[in-house]
Amino acid sequence: MRDLDEERGYAGRCREALRRMVAGARENVVVGEDTWGDRYTAERLGYYLKTLARDMGEEGDNPPFFGVIAYGDTEAGEHRGQTYYLGRRHISDAIGRPPLVIDWRAPVSATFYQASAVEPRGIDTRRRFGWSGNTLTSFEDEHLRTGTPSSAGELVRREIERARVGPMRDIVATIQPEQDTLVRTGLDVSVCIQGAPGTGKTAVGLHRAAYLLYAHRSRLERNGVLVLGPNRAFLHYISAVLPTLGEVDVEQTTIEQLLDREVRAVDDPTAAAVKHDPRMADVLRKAVYGRISEPEQAVVVSDESYKWRVNQHEFAEMVAEAEATTYLTGRERVIARLVAALQRQAEARGQNCNGVWMRRMARAVTPYVEEVWPLLKADEVLADYLSDPSQAGILTADEQRAIAWSRPRKAKSARWTAADAVLLDEVSALLERCPTYGHVIVDEAQDLSPMQCRAIARRSEHTSITVLGDLAQGTSAWAATDWTTQLAHLGKPTAEIVALSTGYRVPATVVELANRLLTALDVTVPPTTSYRSDGELTITRVDDLAFACVDSVQGALREEGSIGVIAADHQLPGVSDALKAAGIETSAADGDGRVAVVPASLAKGLEYDHVIALEPAEIVAAETRGLNRLYVVLTRAVSRLDILHSRDLPPEL
Repeated sequence: MRDLDEERGYAGRCREALRRMVAGARENVVVGEDTWGDRYTAERLGYYLKTLARDMGEEGDNPPFFGVIAYGDTEAGEHRGQTYYLGRRHISDAIGRPPLVIDWRAPVSATFYQASAVEPRGIDTRRRFGWSGNTLTSFEDEHLRTGTPSSAGELVRREIERARVGPMRDIVATIQPEQDTLVRTGLDVSVCIQGAPGTGKTAVGLHRAAYLLYAHRSRLERNGVLVLGPNRAFLHYISAVLPTLGEVDVEQTTIEQLLDREVRAVDDPTAAAVKHDPRMADVLRKAVYGRISEPEQAVVVSDESYKWRVNQHEFAEMVAEAEATTYLTGRERVIARLVAALQRQAEARGQNCNGVWMRRMARAVTPYVEEVWPLLKADEVLADYLSDPSQAGILTADEQRAIAWSRPRKAKSARWTAADAVLLDEVSALLERCPTYGHVIVDEAQDLSPMQCRAIARRSEHTSITVLGDLAQGTSAWAATDWTTQLAHLGKPTAEIVALSTGYRVPATVVELANRLLTALDVTVPPTTSYRSDGELTITRVDDLAFACVDSVQGALREEGSIGVIAADHQLPGVSDALKAAGIETSAADGDGRVAVVPASLAKGLEYDHVIALEPAEIVAAETRGLNRLYVVLTRAVSRLDILHSRDLPPEL
């Protein structure tokens, strides 16, 4: 194995090889523009070359490798005596030569994460590297076959405990065995990860997306990979992970953005709860298919000197037997069967039934079909239903009154709510199929309503899904209390449920405090066990909350890392004004400033080195699932947690 200076020299060689790879990829884009071939081939080649050049250009100044494995002469098979450097992407200095660095997703890389002194898997030595920026500063060796790992784990621990500034980082250098197993789960397998705070469930989901694109690119390129997060602040926080792993063509969005409806109104809590109830699926199906009626007359079509006829009972049979996956498909099948019936009559009389004739007949029978199977639009169906919810039944009278518009409206004048957007998507899917993705990753899935789950299920109907969440962090009015029911709503009732309970991000002192809340939450989850022994916790009763907050932030600024001030939403303006008056520059939850002022409702999924949590009693009182929200807030701290309160703490603390 190389010494430190030799490793630095090898790192320089890898960087130079990567620069040549980037330059070569960009040159191929220019040369490829003049490549002869058919238009489709040229287009696909151009897309591939430009994507390759762009992906390589995204690498920036990341360290070229993070680890190395050296195989011994026994039990190593084809890898006998080989040494492999592992990094975020494949690096090669010449065609035909062994690569300088192997992509972390390659099959041989799995042994780096899975090997141990108990099961070395043919590896003699595993080396991890320490970097400061782009400078190689140290390495740590584990001699697996001798079972003497020296100081193994210290670099991993330092990396996990390193200060957090800016967006979320990848975890390729610190992936733990149980995480690696989940990352490398096959494409056809749906998995649900119940992850306690700081267990890395989000990172596992994102790394699984990168792994699947590496291992099954040809299958996933057609439909793509979708990552759904709870809000824009969360998406901003995770936005840098996939590009650093070499994947930029992944759609990252929220359920609201996915549904793509303009929201101009807000439901009261009762109406929202009814609209998100799973019974609304049956209500809307009845509202759509209830428009179909039985034909009351025959179909008679004039064709020059002839008249073609389909009897009323034959027409009725066509309507009754129209098997369809969607409403509009069934309608088209009835039209097609009517035209086919007319065609048989015409051909029996020697008529030439060409394409022009067929289209003319389709136009002629459409009015008859319209009477029994009308053409519908999603917004018109929903507007009609909300104007009079009693027409579809199923709901109770009180529930119907809760969602009914105060006066009937047309679709064009409707002011849709966020819950209406979910219902519109349901109706649209009843009318015609929506596009699907090759794989869907859903984070904070415990907060999805049954109707939101159905919207996601439609987009992954024939593919797999990765579900990430923590039942203890469920804060929505319809938050799931068990994964079996939630997975059924997501269309994946047989998905494997795996629990991660070792927290790598949250220090032990914070975990112990947050775990006190678990017994008061209406869920059954294993308590978190922290991997870390560091961390600081202070709980202080104060008279002036704003003044104490300013003082705490000023103290935190003397330490390294990011700072998050988290309070109940209604308390935030006063806190922001106090910090501004003290000359402290702050940013919003989705900003990049060092001090972020974050409403408790948007804290989920975020993390800060130093969290200042204000008035826990206000956070609990602000919403129905206030204790769940407080659990989220407390577990945002990576190193230090200050709790400031003027009211009594919740009894659970």
